[in-house]
Amino acid sequence: MERANREGILLRGNATEPKTLDPHVATGVPENHIITALMEGLIAYHPTDNTAIEPGMAESFETNEAGNVYTFHIRDAKWSNGDPVTAHDFDYSYRRVLTPALACEYVTMLFVVKNAEKYFKSHSEPIPGEEPMAWEEVGIKALDDKRLQITLKAAMPYFPQMLKHYSWFPVNPRVIEEHGGISSRNGQWMRVGNHVTNGPFRLKEWKTNQILEVEKNPDYWDADNVKLNGIRFFPIESADTEERLFQAEQLHLTYMVPLHKLDLYKAENPELLRLDPYLGNYFYRVNVTQGGPLSDKRVRRALALSIDRESLTNNTLKGGQTPAHNFVPPGIKGYPTNEFLSYDPQEAQRLLAEAGYPGGEGFPTFEILYNTRDDHKTIAETIQQMWKQTLGLNVQIINQEWKVYLDAQSNLEYDVSRAGWIGDYVDPYTFLEMFTTGNGNNDTGWSNARYDEIIRTAPLAGDDIKRFAMLEEAEAILMDELPILPIYIYTLPYLIHPSLKNWNPKLLDNRNMKYIWLEQSGE
Repeated sequence: MERANREGILLRGNATEPKTLDPHVATGVPENHIITALMEGLIAYHPTDNTAIEPGMAESFETNEAGNVYTFHIRDAKWSNGDPVTAHDFDYSYRRVLTPALACEYVTMLFVVKNAEKYFKSHSEPIPGEEPMAWEEVGIKALDDKRLQITLKAAMPYFPQMLKHYSWFPVNPRVIEEHGGISSRNGQWMRVGNHVTNGPFRLKEWKTNQILEVEKNPDYWDADNVKLNGIRFFPIESADTEERLFQAEQLHLTYMVPLHKLDLYKAENPELLRLDPYLGNYFYRVNVTQGGPLSDKRVRRALALSIDRESLTNNTLKGGQTPAHNFVPPGIKGYPTNEFLSYDPQEAQRLLAEAGYPGGEGFPTFEILYNTRDDHKTIAETIQQMWKQTLGLNVQIINQEWKVYLDAQSNLEYDVSRAGWIGDYVDPYTFLEMFTTGNGNNDTGWSNARYDEIIRTAPLAGDDIKRFAMLEEAEAILMDELPILPIYIYTLPYLIHPSLKNWNPKLLDNRNMKYIWLEQSGE
């Protein structure tokens, strides 16, 4: 580690092999860690403040009097291949996100833009005899090389916060076109030697399931203020393995902490342990499309009410997590936290009997799917036992490697699946919008017309009081239908070496990596 500190190379555990480095295809946290080191959007992350606006590729912006038209002024910046970063790159990138053939799971993030949803649907579900909508009708326009104008459906004060998410990052049009075109998902442009970045780091090495390394990008507009010379991301799925590497000073930062080691670190090495607040919900998705008992909301409520969340968080997790009695985590100013769920084994048993399965009689064996990780396994085993004891259900647990697990969720090839959702920005909309019909992140098969209508119209409410009231109604529908089973509100437990500096707690765990640095011995 002394050598890594001397050379300015951050060594961090990153849980698993990334599925992609394409910001318009990615969905996971491990991918986010890498993409945000390589790429930069219009707005960047502030080093300490969760909601502050930090200039990125846009050195400034202004809005019209109505608050629905944003004009961004693109700074003098270059891609790592020497191309200038222009407003046209953003125009191309957002058209790419809205291209149905790309199948961007975050495409609905851009539906706040005027005519973006209509454009997407006219190309994904064309009406015979009608021409699909022209791109020029969408509220995204490069006025010239330096000015990008975005027109929203309505005034949305939280819009600049959304731009921090990687789905709004640009890609280099020339490189994309050279490697398959605007709708290509083959990933060839992401490979070492092909990858082009506009962020503080560039891709140096990628050995599958071993290491992904990035190095300082000399063409980055603010390269003089990037303190690290590189970052090495290690895909380590075992918390025990990761902790041993940390103790051997082969990692500055872990992704997780073994559950059985938390009390030890709290007692003996509290300076190495972080338990940061984290705006996220750990939950189980339920596949409601199979036609069996899981399609009955009484059964889903029985499953939800038979989870003893207090016991799970206090006796199993021990990382400061709190029971999730709803879906939207607390801490969003102005949005109420309602208790929709509790631990009620008697009511759970009554509901299961009402659905035709008294004491679990006649209920088919089903599976809990989780991505390979020790804590997910422990949680699944704990809930498996709760459902057996309370409801008499036979539940099997099955794990899959990260990429396979993501595909299984997307293809609805599961019964119940472990899931987590970290806010993309600090607003309840980022938690509720994904359960609309056909949303790429829904992955439950659930659909509710009233819910869809609320989510569609909430951004047009005019003020947060009205908007939050609408979203509260939507959350109540979600918690009545229960295509998901909330389990706990996250904290972020991890281990950090004392030489890693300026690593501040962040509610979304998103950091501008140019502000991070390593202290050498003796400093």
